[in-house]
Amino acid sequence: MIVLRHCESEFNRLYSLTGRDPGTPDPSLSTQGKEHALKLVSELQGSVTRILVSPFTRTLQTAAPLAQALNITPEIMPLLRERNLYSCDAGSPASTLSKAWPGLDFSQLDEKWWSGHPESDHQLQDRVRQFKAFMRTQPDTSQTLVVSHWWFLLALSGDSLENGDWQHQSL
Repeated sequence: MIVLRHCESEFNRLYSLTGRDPGTPDPSLSTQGKEHALKLVSELQGSVTRILVSPFTRTLQTAAPLAQALNITPEIMPLLRERNLYSCDAGSPASTLSKAWPGLDFSQLDEKWWSGHPESDHQLQDRVRQFKAFMRTQPDTSQTLVVSHWWFLLALSGDSLENGDWQHQSL
């Protein structure tokens, strides 16, 4: 599979400037993040046939240009969410996401689907195990793009990915 950390969000931009949590739940991509997401189309275009994405706005916006270019409908996967350590890790309600992204299926989400409290390392590792078990049952893992977040991808791959970084990952 190919794992991709979402591109720069407004939270990331502001946090980089101040070193403080700016209090921005479910932020959108920054201008730079949106430009980076567009550039990923040329980098990933020939190798992706399926997109699994966390339900946060920043991951949906990161996946959108490639999904559109490839005529792929991203699949929403709450297992890929962030751990809820910062304000940006509070998501948008499923009903809000459904209105903002009418072409995507959010029906498997609870209205409040994100973690209500910081997850422990054990809880995060459990989600990663569940995700790996799921992916082992899938026929097209080598061409699947997984768009997620720093903590989840660190636990999955062992690597710290910067905003918009991607890599091939085996199970």
